[in-house]
Amino acid sequence: MISKHFKRSEFACRCGCGFDTVDVELLEVLEDVRTHFNLPVIISSACRCREHNEGVQKIANSNYRAYSSRSKHMYGIAADIKVKGAMPSLVYLYLSNKYPNKYGIGSYNTFTHIDIRPTKARF
Repeated sequence: MISKHFKRSEFACRCGCGFDTVDVELLEVLEDVRTHFNLPVIISSACRCREHNEGVQKIANSNYRAYSSRSKHMYGIAADIKVKGAMPSLVYLYLSNKYPNKYGIGSYNTFTHIDIRPTKARF
């Protein structure tokens, strides 16, 4: 366990390359979400090596053209999460209200994205 509720393996790149570095501040935010909702937080994607990130981006974005190092997943500072029993829109609202002036927070149909970039981004 690298925190009260999370194992390092939950953050590992899904391609099996071994990249599993996660930032302490991201862990703190995820623990905050876990505590607030009092429900398990499932990490669907966290660390991504360059090759895995390329594949994910190509599937997610039909206009994807070339490699971009902008993905925060490639730096161990991002996670796509699901809170078991809570709608992603509620997780997004909680994070946006709790951290109004920082972090990257994204709302999607089936998950919520959180990254700990120093500036505010909403999508």
